[in-house]
Amino acid sequence: MTLALLFPGQGSQAVGMGAALADAFGSARDVFAEVDEALGQKLSVLMREGPEDQLTLTENAQPALMAVSMAAIRALKVEFGFDVASAAYVAGHSLGEYSALAAAGAISLPDTARLLKLRGQAMQRAVPVGRGAMASLIGPKTDLALAEAAAAAGSEVGVCVVANDNNAGNIVISGEKAAVDRAIEKAKELGARAIPLNVSAPFHCPLMQPAADEMAAALASATIVSPVAPVVANVLARPESDPEVIRRLLVEQVTGRVRWRESMEWMAGASGSRGGVTRFAEVGSGKVLTGMAKRIAPDAESLPLNTPEDLEAFAKGVTSSE
Repeated sequence: MTLALLFPGQGSQAVGMGAALADAFGSARDVFAEVDEALGQKLSVLMREGPEDQLTLTENAQPALMAVSMAAIRALKVEFGFDVASAAYVAGHSLGEYSALAAAGAISLPDTARLLKLRGQAMQRAVPVGRGAMASLIGPKTDLALAEAAAAAGSEVGVCVVANDNNAGNIVISGEKAAVDRAIEKAKELGARAIPLNVSAPFHCPLMQPAADEMAAALASATIVSPVAPVVANVLARPESDPEVIRRLLVEQVTGRVRWRESMEWMAGASGSRGGVTRFAEVGSGKVLTGMAKRIAPDAESLPLNTPEDLEAFAKGVTSSE
């Protein structure tokens, strides 16, 4: 069995997330307390009790999702003896890349929390509310070529790019509102369904350059060490372990495309130059990446690690297969 750990991104947040882990494991409670202390806010209370509109704010959702993923990772280690180093790769969707790096020991938990809080604030500052938009292109006809054609049509009136190549049938575009509206029209003409996303800013597009500049300054002084498992980077769709390259890629990621389909295809690929992953485990809140994994890599096993029971069963399975 070749294992990859996956870490979810925005959209997987929900009031109550992490509560079952905190109730079951002191190690998980420790993670939430450390994140609260690093941020100087009671994020753990917001996660448990809401309100949802405050949790959904990107400056809260980003560190909160990371905290749940890290609570699960800490519990796996402390309660069940599972070590992230036993994974062949780690990967995270957008903000989840920070969770992956924290899980693999490349960035400390307090630094990761502070970086993600800043990342959320910087992304929100970069574009005035209402100027940007994102839309999800879905359906059996939706592939990267269709999405690129739709984005090209949008680009005639403003900034519009493919932001997230999630999987065939699920691609997100991002940019200026008028441009995204035009791209939606084109996507529908080409046979896709297009759904405007309820987001506060147009992530992963050139409009995010001010946020990338802020992150470059913050990451320049952050301590990053080699991860215990290579991180399959969003913007490369290939594994990376060099701390200085990782630092640069995290800046590029703010404006760059999340190449998730390609990342998963590389990890699941069986040829000698690819990852050969046979089991994907999504660590943290929700099951979004598990669903994508089943579509992109149907021959691999994919499972979410959300609940204490999930963690125990997973750890037992890993131990018994070694």
